[in-house]
Amino acid sequence: MSEFNYRFASPEDTGKILEFIIALAEYEHMENQVVASEALLREWIFEKKKAEVIFALDGEKEVGFALFFHNFSTFLGRAGIYLEDLFVMPEFRGRGYGQGLLKSLSRIAVERGCGRLEWACLDWNTPSIDFYKSLGAASMDEWTTYRLTGETLLNMAK
Repeated sequence: MSEFNYRFASPEDTGKILEFIIALAEYEHMENQVVASEALLREWIFEKKKAEVIFALDGEKEVGFALFFHNFSTFLGRAGIYLEDLFVMPEFRGRGYGQGLLKSLSRIAVERGCGRLEWACLDWNTPSIDFYKSLGAASMDEWTTYRLTGETLLNMAK
């Protein structure tokens, strides 16, 4: 890869976004947890504008994607970018697409005046952890993520 190119996704890309989500879920052995559909993604990404997607391109072909949204740091007093998913198709790994996506997200964060870019990584995903550390990313080992979903979320909302 001589020059990294990316583009923002448009509503016409909803099917491609879902393909990447499914490929990521398969890699993480979580494909049974995917309930997203093209209709849901179109609604939440493009109509409600709750997330954004950029694609890494090999020529005109989408070979990786990053799905992200803004969060907020009360300590910094400004927004940040939270990277929900980053995935490069296996046959295109090791060519700089993952780093290109992170560099692009870093530029977007800086251009938008954000105070940080952050993400989570599964503990067993050593190749990704090693990759992130090689870029200078710091792990937040003192933090534990908690989550309410499904029935638990519904019960808490009562």
